[in-house]
Parts: sequence; C-alpha cells; structure tokens
Amino acid sequence: MAPKSAPSKPAPKPAQAGTSNPVLSLWKSYNEQTSDRLRFIDAFLVFLMLTGVVQFVYCVLVTNFPFNAFLAGFSSTVGQFVLTASLRAQVNPENKNEFKEVSPERAFADFAFGSIVLHFFVFNFLG
Repeated sequence: MAPKSAPSKPAPKPAQAGTSNPVLSLWKSYNEQTSDRLRFIDAFLVFLMLTGVVQFVYCVLVTNFPFNAFLAGFSSTVGQFVLTASLRAQVNPENKNEFKEVSPERAFADFAFGSIVLHFFVFNFLG
C-alpha cells in the first residue's frame, strides 16, 4: 500500500505586472482619449452597422419580398455608414494634416448634403 501524500496544491501563479484584459485596456484608452464628438459619431456607426445586420438577417431568414425595398434599405444603411465614416475621418483632430482645407463645419455640411442626395435616390428606388 502506497503511503498517503499530502493533497497537492496548485502552483502559485506568477505576478501579473501590468497585464490585464486587452479588451478592457482598449475600452479604457478609448474612453480617455476620444472626444465626445467622435464617440457620438462612433455610436451612430455602431447603430448603422447593427441596422444593416438586422436587415440582412431578416432578408435571409424571413423574406426578401419586395426585393427592391430590401435593396433600398440596405443600400441606404451602407451609404450612410460610408458618409458617417468619412465625416469621422475629417472631424478627427489627429487627421488635421490630411484635411487641412476642410473645417469641421464644412465636413458636416458635406455630410448633410451627401445624406440628402443619398436618401433622395433611395426614396426614388423604392418606387
């Protein structure tokens, strides 16, 4: 019969100096370094992305009748996402060197005009 040994304890973990969850670190850095204006634009981008996903899933799982309505809605979402991403790039202070002649007001005016034109075409596509 083998002698009884003391219950083994798990090896102690080495000290994790400065290493934490990378997602939490990214989130903390984003909240500290991103202005409220850019966070608002990012929230709208997330909303547009989720709207596009919901439209696509609905089309695949439920129905795509009428198909032109799906195309109009989905292209509207994608087009608005592109316009908003362009606005974010132009308003971001880190991109001042690339957009020297474009003020934030001018960028927003371009965004608004592009959105109006986009939705005019989407409305006409619906029929």
